[in-house]
Amino acid sequence: MSKKIILTGDRPTGKLHLGHFVGSLRERINIQNSNDYDEMYIMIADAQALTDNADNPNKIRENIIEVALDYLSVGLNPEKVTLFIQSQVPELTELTFFYMNLVTVSRLERNPTVKSEIKLRNFNTSIPVGFWTYPISQAADITAFKANVIPVGEDQLPMIEQAREIVRSFNSTYKCKVLVEPKAVLPDNEVCLRLPGIDGKAKMSKSLGNCIYLSDSTEEVRKKVMSMYTDPNHIKIDDPGQIEGNTVFIYLDAFCTDEHFSKYLPEYKNLDELKAHYDRGGLGDVKIKKFLFNVLEEILTPIRERRKIYENKIEEVYNILEQGSLKARAKASITLKEVKDAMKINYFDDKELIKSHIEKYKNKGE
Repeated sequence: MSKKIILTGDRPTGKLHLGHFVGSLRERINIQNSNDYDEMYIMIADAQALTDNADNPNKIRENIIEVALDYLSVGLNPEKVTLFIQSQVPELTELTFFYMNLVTVSRLERNPTVKSEIKLRNFNTSIPVGFWTYPISQAADITAFKANVIPVGEDQLPMIEQAREIVRSFNSTYKCKVLVEPKAVLPDNEVCLRLPGIDGKAKMSKSLGNCIYLSDSTEEVRKKVMSMYTDPNHIKIDDPGQIEGNTVFIYLDAFCTDEHFSKYLPEYKNLDELKAHYDRGGLGDVKIKKFLFNVLEEILTPIRERRKIYENKIEEVYNILEQGSLKARAKASITLKEVKDAMKINYFDDKELIKSHIEKYKNKGE
């Protein structure tokens, strides 16, 4: 029976936010606590982050610890999962180079995730090669650990499909079964596939400045929630309100439960009742924003408390990352050896090759 191996991670370009939480972090915690896996690797993807931040390495350097603190504060347990830094596993770079020969330029150009990210960053024709080959690097990360379960957001599906193509191409080209095809796992709640920013924009993004960070203080969260985009036509309380596209209700869909109503808004049994009242009119935006604030505070308070503990143990956090990186490298080195064996570039390990050449030139001399 095959092992269940999980790999996921984040680029250290800033602190993690609620979009990360509902899109992947919450699912990672659920998997971790279920113990329904054999190995679980969580990567801080600094090498990938440098592909579009090469001129500002200090940004990446400083955010390594921020992401690590966010991981630990949400409840990821280094005794159950392996936390590591991508650049500290050089085998990933070597695998990326080998996989480049299996992917065409036109295929990379068709990757919708890469296309949208290039547009977002205004690269136009000045695309760094490293950024352009991002999907190949991601395939190396996944296959190095023989990961077959990848918890991701919806926008990453094209990347996983490209990784699957690379696996099939490698195994077919070299007539082996070395690499394992990964499967993407999306959040159960459809709303969590792409949480919008507080300004109502399509995606919560650090670059757009529309995030609620996991490390935000109570007052920062309150201020951001109260400034959230709702229904611009809902001017008076008596006006009927629109649910669709209303950022506050999207967040309530993603975070609130019936138990939250009994605690913070007992006049309603559930979210459906709240939506119905807002839809027919007579319910103000301030009231639903205050409710959302209470819901988010219940989630974020224990995260903040754990973060404070680890902020006073920074040396321990670095030790966790160092030990995790060593463990990840040991695993990746096994896969790299198998890849080299399949490609027949294991010259010094192939005793039969050396022996055959000895015999070849020995016979030639005779």
